[in-house]
Amino acid sequence: MNILIIEDEKPLSDEIKKYLEQEGYSCDEAHTGRLASEKIFINTYDVVLLDLGLPDYDGIDLLKEMIKAKSDSAVIILSARTSLDDKIKGLDLGADDYLPKPFSLLELKSRILAVIRRRHGIKGNLVRINELDIDLDKRVALCRGKQLPLTRKEYDILVFLVLNKDRVVTRLQISEHIWGDIIEENYNSNYIDVHIKNLRKKISDESGADYLETVRGVGFRFNSVEE
Repeated sequence: MNILIIEDEKPLSDEIKKYLEQEGYSCDEAHTGRLASEKIFINTYDVVLLDLGLPDYDGIDLLKEMIKAKSDSAVIILSARTSLDDKIKGLDLGADDYLPKPFSLLELKSRILAVIRRRHGIKGNLVRINELDIDLDKRVALCRGKQLPLTRKEYDILVFLVLNKDRVVTRLQISEHIWGDIIEENYNSNYIDVHIKNLRKKISDESGADYLETVRGVGFRFNSVEE
């Protein structure tokens, strides 16, 4: 999961980034509204953590930019502003959640997971599909009750494909989601294909089935099976 942290307090931003990366997320930082606007325009983020009190921007204006650009990113407002008007304005504009400062990093992680679950119509932290059980909180995937020995990148790709089940996702989308900023080397290399190959083998070894479909010239699709 790729997250953009928009926060002008660098120590706080760095603390959030360090914690979330330890939890397996890919994080990018922006300490000004101008830089945040550029990053949002160039990159794709699953979640944007937005501080309203930026030195050169009102966070609400940045949120309006995202709405106008039809950004698909989930937005969680992080702000020391306690005004009810600010909270209502942000949520009415399309923000997914509002977390007042100070907050615990554990609660922030829970809010991020909750937003992702709502966006994909998932109840709870457990995703069940075919013979797989994926625990979004513990970051583990089981097949027929046995934990799959996935690397961090393999797990991230699996979750991304499962959340977009029965839809083709491109290599570029996977690269943006897993590695963050668009890096041409990642996109043009066979990194993704190697991860997909290993992921396919680990799943098929346990399930005896191949749910990962390669759509030639386009990308990959995780096919759900009706029971």
